Amino acid sequence: MTADALKTEALFAAEVPPTPAPVRPGAPSVLRRARDAVVPATRTFIARLDETSAAIASYHLGWTDTAGVPTRGDGGKAVRPALATLSAQAAGAPARTGVPGAVAVELVHNFSLVHDDVMDGDTERRHRPTVWAVWGTTSAILTGDALLALAQEVLLDSASPHRAAAARLLAEATRHLVRGQVQDVAFEQRCDVTLEECLEMVSGKTGALLSASAAIGAVLAGAPRDVVGALSTFGAQLGIAFQLVDDLLGIWGDPAVTGKPVFSDLRSRKKTLPLTYALTHGGPAGRELARWLAGSDMPGEADLRRVAELVEAAGGRDWAAAEAQRRIAAATDALAGVPMRAGPREDLIAIAHFIVAREA
Repeated sequence: MTADALKTEALFAAEVPPTPAPVRPGAPSVLRRARDAVVPATRTFIARLDETSAAIASYHLGWTDTAGVPTRGDGGKAVRPALATLSAQAAGAPARTGVPGAVAVELVHNFSLVHDDVMDGDTERRHRPTVWAVWGTTSAILTGDALLALAQEVLLDSASPHRAAAARLLAEATRHLVRGQVQDVAFEQRCDVTLEECLEMVSGKTGALLSASAAIGAVLAGAPRDVVGALSTFGAQLGIAFQLVDDLLGIWGDPAVTGKPVFSDLRSRKKTLPLTYALTHGGPAGRELARWLAGSDMPGEADLRRVAELVEAAGGRDWAAAEAQRRIAAATDALAGVPMRAGPREDLIAIAHFIVAREA
């Protein structure tokens, strides 16, 4: 093991901080605990990058401003790190066993966000300018690539005898994530996307990494195959629910909370799940939506409000909300059929319910 690996292994061996008094029951305190455990290890790995990439990554992660001055910004919800540490606990291991997996999945997640902002042309994320909007597309692509490579380094520096299996799991999840992104881009050129195709795209773009996050701690702990499988299924279903809620927020979310412009997904004519459902199941409203979608004019605010009304009238909003709840029920059911510690199971379920109730 290298000197760098020995240093980070000592960091991984540190106890995960205890949960502080929760702001609300369940998930928020679990997420805070995971963030507190993962950020120090993530900082250690980010420091391995070249100076420019490390500075840009630190800004993207909410640690600094564009000038490199430390901030107290929000680095995200830490859902994936929480799943990784809880999956280790669910398998009977200490939470710290899952920390390398937690750091790795968060790095892959942020690689995808940096690249996604470039592809979508988004200039704001979490109420701040996106990386490409500040440093340009070339720097954004290179920083994302650095985060992706670093994720594998994290896992291979772990002392777990199962680190190669964890690295393979994450590599496969990343491949499926890219597949989902490829489908998402391809859908922009089509007006005939089916709901089944859209769900398959989401299973890769969002579901694959959440599935890996929910299983990787158990893999590092050497858990039995059925436990790993149940956690993977839990994460996959959670991922689809997560995207359904994201899509709802992309149309009806409060920009002051989401950090994105109002009607952001409609403005780009994105084939989200509520929109796709409305197009394929919405009768007259769906047909009017299809005519709008086939157009190329730049929509104004009044046009976007009308489109949002059509999606809702065609049942897209109600279906997406109900489907998110159904996916959470399927995720919960997946955990019921295998032996698992009760505390971590309850925390996983609390995160699931938090996902569908969130506003950002």
